[in-house]
Amino acid sequence: MRFVSRIMIGVAATTMVAIGAPASANATTATPVTPVTTTSSHFYDADWGPYFSSDHKAKAEGHVTVDKKRFKFWYWKTFFVKEKVCSFDKKSHKKHCEFVVKKIKKHVWEWRFNYFYTVDSTLTTYKWWGRDKCAWETFKVVDNDGHATFNSFSNCRKHPADYSFSGKNAAHIYVDVSRGNRHEPTGFHSGWQDVYHAAA
Repeated sequence: MRFVSRIMIGVAATTMVAIGAPASANATTATPVTPVTTTSSHFYDADWGPYFSSDHKAKAEGHVTVDKKRFKFWYWKTFFVKEKVCSFDKKSHKKHCEFVVKKIKKHVWEWRFNYFYTVDSTLTTYKWWGRDKCAWETFKVVDNDGHATFNSFSNCRKHPADYSFSGKNAAHIYVDVSRGNRHEPTGFHSGWQDVYHAAA
């Protein structure tokens, strides 16, 4: 019995270590968060950032969610079918038949998916006075064909500002954090940082 008890204690200790390990691995909020936990209703649900301008006087961080929705995609599909074609020879009074391959088109559909994303951000400036007092964040959204679109937001106030934008079917989303005036970024760029990458 004493030997069995030691085995049970060892198994319990191993289980506690295995359960505790993921919690400590996810303790750092600055690291990318893996998509979707079992408690989330979204296809992807993760925090991003914080990312800073190169002088650390502008900060951007936030959250991204992606919802997967199915739809019917209709298209024309070509089929090749064999048809038996017969003709009657009046002179020989015989029927001659042969198989002919014909090309036909049918309107068919298949299930496909759209991926609707929402990016939320909080933008903070730690220098809200003087020249180039604004914090800037510029998002680059790349679709599956490699085309890129951009969204830019600024904050020139002492308190953090919240922003949000949405779209669909993004392959990659990046953010560049910088400093600037009220009209445009002027410098201290962070470079493109990861916000979201679609699964391959």
